[in-house]
Amino acid sequence: MELLQEIAVRVEEGRQNDVKSLVETCIERGISVSDILNDGLVAGMSSIGVKFRENEVFVPEVLVAARAMKAGLEIIKPILLREKVQSRGTIVMGTVLGDLHDIGKNIVCYMLQGAGYDVVDIGIDAPGEKFVEAAKESGAQIIGLSSLLTTTMVYMKEVIGTLRASGLGDRVKVMVGGAPVTQAFADEIGAHGYASDAASAVDVVRRLLGN
Repeated sequence: MELLQEIAVRVEEGRQNDVKSLVETCIERGISVSDILNDGLVAGMSSIGVKFRENEVFVPEVLVAARAMKAGLEIIKPILLREKVQSRGTIVMGTVLGDLHDIGKNIVCYMLQGAGYDVVDIGIDAPGEKFVEAAKESGAQIIGLSSLLTTTMVYMKEVIGTLRASGLGDRVKVMVGGAPVTQAFADEIGAHGYASDAASAVDVVRRLLGN
């Protein structure tokens, strides 16, 4: 148990090499990969997420912690796949058409991965059809739309329309976020969820998926 707590602390500190070494030690000692994931890597990212939400740390610290978490995740991923450890859900994430900003989206992706979700990141400048195609291929339960510009956030409504026209509207939920986006705008376009920041996005996903 001490090893798992140490992994969580090292993730929070962003110490990639320490995280790798500790994860390898846990595997050698027969600690289950689901425990390594949940009580080590996810716990560390959850802690940094709380601090981020409360303005105790900022974007650079989150990015460093995310890289440390991913370093550990890469080691256990093959074992997770072999053991078929169940994902908490799949989310397609992307920045909408016409918008080339991705820092906020990337942080949300890291936070969701750190919380135990599978994330399909389709990048920036993504049309509605690309979101729908990725959701079909991955079996995603949620599509996350990001925008940093008032001129591009209006495209979120078109993506929702494309999703409904595809027949996935009843199965796939949509969450939106980005600097100009508000709860009122999310309600207006028919989104299922709105997150004001990356840490809140994890809470929204948990609520939408009931886990």
